[in-house]
Amino acid sequence: MYIIRDIFTAKPGQASKLARLFRKAFGPDSNTRIMTDMVGDYNTVVAEMQVKSLAEFEKQMEDYKAGKPDPTMDPKAAEELSKYTEMYLTGRREIFQIVE
Repeated sequence: MYIIRDIFTAKPGQASKLARLFRKAFGPDSNTRIMTDMVGDYNTVVAEMQVKSLAEFEKQMEDYKAGKPDPTMDPKAAEELSKYTEMYLTGRREIFQIVE
C-alpha cells in the first residue's frame, strides 16, 4: 500500500477555495482526504489518497493525462477542477510506502 500526497501552496486567499474545490471534486466518500495547514507554511492544501500499488496510481495518472474523466466524479465538479491551477503557486508530490 502507498500514500500519495499532492501538496499545494495556494495563492493568498485561495487555500480554502482550493480545498473546497478538491472536496467537491473527489466527493466525501472517495479515497482522498483533503487537508489544510494548522501550523507550518501558510496556504498549504494537501490532497492525500491511498492506493494498493504504484501501478494503480500510474493508471490513474495516465487516464488523467488522456482526459478520461473519473467515472465517480460529478461532471460539473470536473469542469470546475480544470481551473485549479489558477489557485496555487507551487506544488509537489510525496509517495510513501506503508510498512506493515
